[in-house]
Amino acid sequence: MNEVYVKNPFVVGKYLSDEYFCDRVEETNFLRKQIQNGRNVALISPRRIGKSGLIQHFFCQDDIKENYHLFFVDIYATTSLAELVYTLGKEIYEQLKPQPTKWKEKFFQTISSFRMGFKLDAMTGAPSFDLGLGDVQAPQTTLDEIFAYIEEADKSCIIAIDEFQQIGEYAEKNVEALLRTKIQKCTRAQFIFSGSKRHVMSNMFNSPSKPFYQSAISMGLEPIPLNVYSDFAICLFEKRDKHIEPAVIEKIWNLYDGYTWFVQMMMNELFALTKDGDTCKEGLIVGAQHNVVMSQEASYMDLLSRIPPKQKAVLQAIAKEGVAVNITSSKFIKKYNLNSASSVQSAVKLLLKNDLITQIDNTYRVYDYFFKEWLAKVY
Repeated sequence: MNEVYVKNPFVVGKYLSDEYFCDRVEETNFLRKQIQNGRNVALISPRRIGKSGLIQHFFCQDDIKENYHLFFVDIYATTSLAELVYTLGKEIYEQLKPQPTKWKEKFFQTISSFRMGFKLDAMTGAPSFDLGLGDVQAPQTTLDEIFAYIEEADKSCIIAIDEFQQIGEYAEKNVEALLRTKIQKCTRAQFIFSGSKRHVMSNMFNSPSKPFYQSAISMGLEPIPLNVYSDFAICLFEKRDKHIEPAVIEKIWNLYDGYTWFVQMMMNELFALTKDGDTCKEGLIVGAQHNVVMSQEASYMDLLSRIPPKQKAVLQAIAKEGVAVNITSSKFIKKYNLNSASSVQSAVKLLLKNDLITQIDNTYRVYDYFFKEWLAKVY
């Protein structure tokens, strides 16, 4: 692994190196076993718990990066097959840049529908990917060409598609069946389908009526155990000539239920607040929370301004409750001055669809812990 040094070792939102990545040894080995034995994987767990980081970590293992071409595609923002095809095609080309010129030339030879985007740099003569989304005129044809190109690769490929459940939202109704057919016939690639909407993903891969039924090994992702994360955090502090009380780590882990992104964000701020040679103590937690939450206030205010009044009222009620149960009961409705059980049900359905809240069994909470804290304090 290449060594990377950063001033604040609690990295948020990206993968740098093994040094700044906590644990997931068993999960990494599980992925390796499935892929090396020719099985696709459906990685299903909530957002912000570390799915993308795990995939990037897996891709950085020496034996994996040496023996496979690796492609990571995030389709969370896509809304159509054309956007999926464009995103996948661009990722494949970007990963080919360091490869010998013949592979870049073969890309545009095989994927002829992208040929109009083949440009040569005026200064270096190097080919570049100069396509816009509107250039994807026949997405099914381009998809055929992309898979044909994968089949001609000089070594096997691993293609990770993040937020895979998004394909169920596309305007085209045959995308699941289309992709399943292409993937089933693909002999040079294994796939990791990563998704955060657990009920949607589970239905896609476990329902006999769905095209992807039993096409992948399902894998969940739980929070990193407190004792493991605590050792990791203490070590990072010590390496930078700082110290932290274990009780601080435990409190942060419990506050955010071990969800990696939120815990890391708080640890990043606590590290920043701790002076060189000093010890991070519990007294710093309140200030760190305030700093993190208020740094995102502008985006939270903008988000709240775009939520209809009835949904906003239910969202605020759930935020104040922390973990809400029996949300259609007369007690809950009266406590938060809501309209009716039916209006609460309608609001919750839309809040879930827009990822503003999450549901576990019969309980609900605001998905973003920091947004929840901001709502509970400001409103």
